[in-house]
Amino acid sequence: MNDLYNAKKVVWALLAAFVLVSLYMLGARTLVPPDEGRYAEMAREMLQHGDWITTRLNGIKYFEKPPLQTWMNALTFAAFGLGEWQARLWTGLCGIGAVLLSGYTGRRLFSARAGFYAALVLGSSMFWVAGAQINSLDMSLSTMMAIALCALLLAQRDAATAAENRNWMLVCWAGMALAVLAKGLIGVVLPGAVLVIYSAVSRDAAIWKRLHLGKGLLLLLAIAAPWFVLVALKNPEQPHFFFVHEHWERFLLKTHHREGPWYYFLVLLIPGLMPWLGLLPQALLQATEREKTCFQPKLLLLIWAVFILFFFSYSSSKLPGYILPIFPAVAMLIATYLENASRRQRMLAACTVIAAGLIGLAFVPQLANMSERNPGEGILLAATQPWALAAGIVAVAAGALALLHARQLRRDLGVLTMAVAGFAATQLIMYSLEPYGKMRAGKDLAAKILPELRPDTKLYTVNMYEQSMTFYLRRPVILVEFIDEFDFGLQQQPELAVPTLAGFLERWNGHTAAGEKAVALLSNAAYARLQEAKLPMRVVTRDTRRVVITNL
Repeated sequence: MNDLYNAKKVVWALLAAFVLVSLYMLGARTLVPPDEGRYAEMAREMLQHGDWITTRLNGIKYFEKPPLQTWMNALTFAAFGLGEWQARLWTGLCGIGAVLLSGYTGRRLFSARAGFYAALVLGSSMFWVAGAQINSLDMSLSTMMAIALCALLLAQRDAATAAENRNWMLVCWAGMALAVLAKGLIGVVLPGAVLVIYSAVSRDAAIWKRLHLGKGLLLLLAIAAPWFVLVALKNPEQPHFFFVHEHWERFLLKTHHREGPWYYFLVLLIPGLMPWLGLLPQALLQATEREKTCFQPKLLLLIWAVFILFFFSYSSSKLPGYILPIFPAVAMLIATYLENASRRQRMLAACTVIAAGLIGLAFVPQLANMSERNPGEGILLAATQPWALAAGIVAVAAGALALLHARQLRRDLGVLTMAVAGFAATQLIMYSLEPYGKMRAGKDLAAKILPELRPDTKLYTVNMYEQSMTFYLRRPVILVEFIDEFDFGLQQQPELAVPTLAGFLERWNGHTAAGEKAVALLSNAAYARLQEAKLPMRVVTRDTRRVVITNL
């Protein structure tokens, strides 16, 4: 049991189980707003209209991010139809691919056991497992950056031949280009800054001669530049919005209202790195030690993780998924530490998992009381309790078993036990949120709206925009008294929205007078305002947050 990494049948069985469960879980949940609904709807509209250059959301120009995610989702919809697992397939494959790539890189760079551990650590870290199950840009970006990181490590290792150095560096440049198409200039800026810091700290100026800058830059431009040129030719307003507003202003200003304290991401690492959090300090400390090689891979991994964490901590815009790019690097560092960790250190790591499970079990009874804004949703949150309870029990039991394995010096089996626990507990937690997520998405509400709609029916949404419902309704809505993320697009296409409630009332009464059916989706507050205005309407359906009305 101490050489599982060499047991091919075990490794292939684990890989098959990991892939099958990961893919199956892609369709187990509703697309939760905002991100999942947004990127699914953008891809649906791209496929429907056949415009692969100008990205749109709700029929309105939407240039906040590049199109890689939208392209891949649209291709998935074209191949397999519209649906939840289809919307998540690209991110799911990215998450799986990065796990395999990290394992391969760890094996080539350090040892077979380190590669095995790297794959186990990354494939079971809570944030990585969860990110691979969510249709958002963060996993796509993280995997493209993981390609750049791993290719750079493989290209620069001391044992690399000239051909290997050239080929892996071209893969690195391609990874950065795809990262740019995934989320913007950070796909080049972050790896570039890491390389500058590494060469300064390690005093390895010669690395710049091994980057194949000429060929690499040409390849990067060949992959990343065409879309930026084409979209700018079709939409001259796009470059300033994308490069200035979405990069410079988003990083420095608080225009997106996503700010948080400087320690925001440090706090998120506590659950995000479970079940491996107990090994992080030692792994980072080990990486500061000078290796007996010219190229210092552990130092590069350390700088990658610390700099990217610092970069996003300094930014005025903060969301949990922003730190996903550090996880492959952290996984490899933890793997190299685990390979030579003492029995006591492994026992402490197992105890951390037990403690996390016990804290989770103590928190389960509070789940039903978390919805202060909408008290009626408590029953949905209460439905998460059995699954969350199971996740806590898995963590405690696996931690105890890993502790036993550590005492008996079964190191591979102990690591595998913790990995299975992390993967299983995260999947249970994700699935537990389905009742609440389904309500948030408004999927049941959309099913009741569809019978009210004909192709020519006007569908409004007042003072709100429901990201996932638009996808489930399979059609855009007319925005009323709502701007938010559509500000730039509506400046270009103001005719696609109704800016005031008075304008909506005029339109609604006009539809009624002409005998034309109209439907509107309202917040509870907007419904109360329309009641005060004595608007002619009939309630079609409602839930704890929204009301659907029609005029006929």
